[in-house]
Amino acid sequence: MSHEALMRIIDPAPSRSRLLLDGVRSLRKPKPPAAPVLPGERLVRPAVALDATAIAEYAEICGYRHEHGVPLAFPHQLAFPLHLLLLTARSFPYPASGMVHLANHIRQYRRLSAGQALRLEVYAERWVAHPKGQALSIATRAISDGALVWESDSLYLRRGVAAPVGEPWNAGLDSPAGLMQRTQRWTLPADLGRRFARVSGDFNPIHTSRLGARFFGFRSAIAHGMWTLGRALAAQQPPRALDAAELQCEFKLPIHLPGEVALWRVPAGGPRQFFEVRDRTGERPHMRGLFIWGTPL
Repeated sequence: MSHEALMRIIDPAPSRSRLLLDGVRSLRKPKPPAAPVLPGERLVRPAVALDATAIAEYAEICGYRHEHGVPLAFPHQLAFPLHLLLLTARSFPYPASGMVHLANHIRQYRRLSAGQALRLEVYAERWVAHPKGQALSIATRAISDGALVWESDSLYLRRGVAAPVGEPWNAGLDSPAGLMQRTQRWTLPADLGRRFARVSGDFNPIHTSRLGARFFGFRSAIAHGMWTLGRALAAQQPPRALDAAELQCEFKLPIHLPGEVALWRVPAGGPRQFFEVRDRTGERPHMRGLFIWGTPL
């Protein structure tokens, strides 16, 4: 059965309390079958406005300037509640809590503007067999005036699943590490997770609470991967709004809060930029990415 046949309109957006409750309920899911079934629904928000106030709040916490326009990763924040609906649904075989965000691939085809309305469509695209467990790719498509203007594929991992199904995981980003130089240092406050949660809607306790983070095996709260990505893109974007652009990123080691990290990249610059966010020593990567503006691949 096609995704179109299983389309479900979500209007209005799910409330924060509902998402939190669904997340708690999903902790009690029964043990999944040996061959998990891919969820079949396509979740749709028919008209989601690119709100100027929300864009400004996101831009401020990530370090964008006004002339940058709508940040490249901002539509992910609008679609994230739909990601949570998929992950907490009864049809998804694993609990949402504990799912690890591994990677993102974003393509933008036209300039986005404040006030513009997007039709958002989110669905589970495919299973991926990862060495550490079962991964799932969630697709997000943003449509304006009948045309695809922005899309992303987000990869999430459930650790510890034996004999995962799907295509093998391919970590495809081999950055020119020897050519990179440190260009910025960032000091991250202890409350960064709570502050970004209020902007992004991602209130996962690993980001907002020391106790919640320790419950999942972290010594302290950790920064949102999407904040790290937004901060890295803000530091590299040319001083204008993007028309076409592409981003590939892989999330590596968590960033514990409070903390200090640095942006490393090839100093030549230009519209094709490899980058990494590393720890204060410069030895361990927290995130690796390729940012292209102008014409997507």
